[in-house]
Amino acid sequence: MVRAGEHPIPAGRAPDGTGPASFRERFLQGEPVDTGVRTSILDSWRRCRTLGLSPDQSDLPFREDFEPDGRIVRAATPVLDRLQAAFAGSAMNISVADAGGTVLLRRFGEASMARGLPAIQSVPGFVFAEKVAGTNGIGLALAERQPIRVYGAEHFAERSQGSACRALPVRDPLSGRIEGVLCFGYPRSAEDPALDGVIRRAAESIERRLLEQSSSRERALLRAYLDSGAEGAAGFRHRVGVGELAGEMRPRDRSVLMEKAAELIAFAQRACVDVPLSDGRRALLVSRPMTSASGVEGFAIEAVVPGSSPLEPLALPRQVPKLSAPDAGRAVATSPMSPRSVPDAAPGRLHLPPSAEHPPGADHGPVAVGAEPVTAGDGTADGHTEPPSARELMMVGEPHVGTYALAARRRLELLSEAGVRIGTTLDVRATARELAESAVPRLADFVTVDLPEAVLRGEEPADPPSDLRRTVVHGIHDDCPFHPVGKQVDYGPTMPQSRCLTSGRAVLEPDLEAAAGWFGQDPEHSAQLLGHVRSLIAVPLVAGGAVLGVVGFYRAQDSPPFDDDDRSLAQELAVRASLSIDNARRYTHERAMVLALQRSLLPHGVPDQDAVEVAHRYLPAESDVGGDWYDVIPLSGARVGLFVGDVVGHGMLSAATMGGLRTAARSFAELDFPPDEVLTHLDKLVGRLDREVPGAADAGTIGATCLYVVYDPTTQQCVMARAGHPPPALVRPDGTVWFPDLPAGPPLGLGGLPFEAAGFELPENSRLVLYTDGLIEDRHRDVDVVLDQLRAVLAQANGTPDETCEAVLDTVAPAHPCDDIALVVARTHALDPRRIASWDLPADPALVSDVRSWATRQLADWGLDETAFAVELVLSELVTNAIRHGTGPIRVRLLHDRTLICEVSDTSNTAPHLRRAASTDEGGRGLFLVAQLTQSWGTRYTQHGKVIWAECGLEEI
Repeated sequence: MVRAGEHPIPAGRAPDGTGPASFRERFLQGEPVDTGVRTSILDSWRRCRTLGLSPDQSDLPFREDFEPDGRIVRAATPVLDRLQAAFAGSAMNISVADAGGTVLLRRFGEASMARGLPAIQSVPGFVFAEKVAGTNGIGLALAERQPIRVYGAEHFAERSQGSACRALPVRDPLSGRIEGVLCFGYPRSAEDPALDGVIRRAAESIERRLLEQSSSRERALLRAYLDSGAEGAAGFRHRVGVGELAGEMRPRDRSVLMEKAAELIAFAQRACVDVPLSDGRRALLVSRPMTSASGVEGFAIEAVVPGSSPLEPLALPRQVPKLSAPDAGRAVATSPMSPRSVPDAAPGRLHLPPSAEHPPGADHGPVAVGAEPVTAGDGTADGHTEPPSARELMMVGEPHVGTYALAARRRLELLSEAGVRIGTTLDVRATARELAESAVPRLADFVTVDLPEAVLRGEEPADPPSDLRRTVVHGIHDDCPFHPVGKQVDYGPTMPQSRCLTSGRAVLEPDLEAAAGWFGQDPEHSAQLLGHVRSLIAVPLVAGGAVLGVVGFYRAQDSPPFDDDDRSLAQELAVRASLSIDNARRYTHERAMVLALQRSLLPHGVPDQDAVEVAHRYLPAESDVGGDWYDVIPLSGARVGLFVGDVVGHGMLSAATMGGLRTAARSFAELDFPPDEVLTHLDKLVGRLDREVPGAADAGTIGATCLYVVYDPTTQQCVMARAGHPPPALVRPDGTVWFPDLPAGPPLGLGGLPFEAAGFELPENSRLVLYTDGLIEDRHRDVDVVLDQLRAVLAQANGTPDETCEAVLDTVAPAHPCDDIALVVARTHALDPRRIASWDLPADPALVSDVRSWATRQLADWGLDETAFAVELVLSELVTNAIRHGTGPIRVRLLHDRTLICEVSDTSNTAPHLRRAASTDEGGRGLFLVAQLTQSWGTRYTQHGKVIWAECGLEEI
């Protein structure tokens, strides 16, 4: 076991048979190898097996047509010479390969090594790409596109078992493209962690020399431009240097001109662009091709600014395509080197210092920007006289370098737009789609996003690779045969998606036809896809250490393949999207918890009662769950109470506050308080919660609104009161709809202000419609218009309360509610007068027996003779108490509803209390008997006194 840096790397067969050689042998025999081998090595082995490579293969392809004097060779030769001197006398084998894996240069620490090694290890021209040579330093560095170390048995081929190597991709600093690979090969026993720093510094030296080559080429172009001006004859009438022109031009105008100049260089054609300036003038940018003495081909961009009439159009040279400013960008985007395929790099154009490009007073000869020369002064090129102009050289550069600069800006623009566009909602699916829409078509032609089912539910995924579902498919057209949305997708271990999930890094496959493992999982489907796509970047979606899914970026067959800079851009987009998806997931989880709490605190059904036929709906807001609530409460005397309310704020605290408020409201209602008193008690409760609950005020739950309605089917009277809540809609049987003029009252929690109740008569089959403000208030709609819509819907809705609820939500509710909506529709019923019996009598004890007789006859008429004994005892006790402790007159009423209700009312406010009588007491047992013979009993107060009531269950008597 040896250690390289911080990573222990097995170098050979371990004593217990668990070293690389043992793992490799097990792998070659087809046994599973999941641990003990580095991920990059195991992935490479799998690709080699998929390609059908043999570990005994000794021959490699040889290329005679490799370029012996290319850019990478010129840049690397001096560096390799210094490395050879540094490793003199050692068994070090130093090589440089091109981007295809063909070895271009070789150096040896000991010169005699070259004579003792086989040709494939000593002669340039052999190809070490992974697809032909198996797992090795050069091939794996190109496949993984990162620094690689391979030791002993980690090599796939038998011939390399005794050696080790380190390889590092070498990139062009301007384009970011991989130009080649620097590789150190040495005996396995010569491993030294210091080699990491040596090979890294050597690669940096080669990259610096590549940059110097680019700079020298641009300097040659500039010299060619200046030399062409020195030879001229007739030239422009007036010329200024950069500094002089800049003094006349605003900084923003100059920035726009420089940007368009870079686009023209990237366009790589003779062309001109008419650019409007902020002062009303229009500048003409002309691209001029040139070739330096050394053969470097490029373009010079000159700016022509009119010197006379600011708005007078310029006369353009004939046979030069005129492009508007937006057209120039499109022309670049559709050129053979599309900017989206060019890596993000530092601009490669050469900006000139003020007045450095032209000596003052010098004249240029004709500038050939088209098929005909452009002349100035009194000369004409196409029958038009060009106005006096100022001309300056903006920049010179090679087309591909200008393309890199343009692509760099486009990438920054894409990232900037993606930062604004991705994560506008807190919906997981919507955020994933925003990622796809941001990337198409500027980065990719097609994008797929696969997320685990747990993430879609708002949970953390337990095993993402095994539970991926296609969440988004988006592309430039819809006929690409990707798996449809909703389908579970499985990726084999060699698929790029699985490899990126395992490594946690983006995986680039420039050519899917040559990608090992692409056909391993589903050959038929993979072949269908290859008819439409050619290149893939698979990126894991990771946030906070949790894998949230995988996104696939695809290029179509007619698009350029992805490169490393595309991979970096895709990685950056995925990182930003991952954070937004994780935020949406967390929000979904929290919202689900709040919604579950909210629903658990709301009524789960309608209680049994005959006063009204009720239907209700609760629709949570899309963005957050609030504190809307409703309730239906059976009351004494066959009455019913209807609540609807809204706690200020959203989230868990609002939902919890709603639950406490609903419980308190039900308790106050069951105590038979009138509506205005119920609101008074709730107002005190909310004020106390605001003072006592930590953080309530900071969370915004400083109050609530509420509407309470009590309907009495015996009198068809409705009494209601509201605390800052919208009034209900009342619908008469004939379809007349009105919103009662009900005193508003302050919202709950303010304290100090009274509430007022109002009464209305509602004929049988009238409808009460109670709702929260989320139904009618919306930032995009006028409240009066919405109320008119509600009025129209209710006037036409003649069906059941359920049908009325559906009609209201379909027509009136906003499509995307930003606040919760609670809706209650109640159709009123009237208690048949034949089921009501009442008697008025003075406070005379002698009349108690008459009451019993009247009640017995009425029960016989109703067919309830079996209840007579209990009812006689109850009425005797209640009437006797009213006569003894109350004040007359006295009213006795029997109601035949679901239960038999006995009521005795008087004008006194003194309520009886149940107590346990001692064995020596002569009285005090009457109410105890009443409680034993009835289901419930109680007292309610009226404007003129009180009512003592008791309910007898008919099925129990």
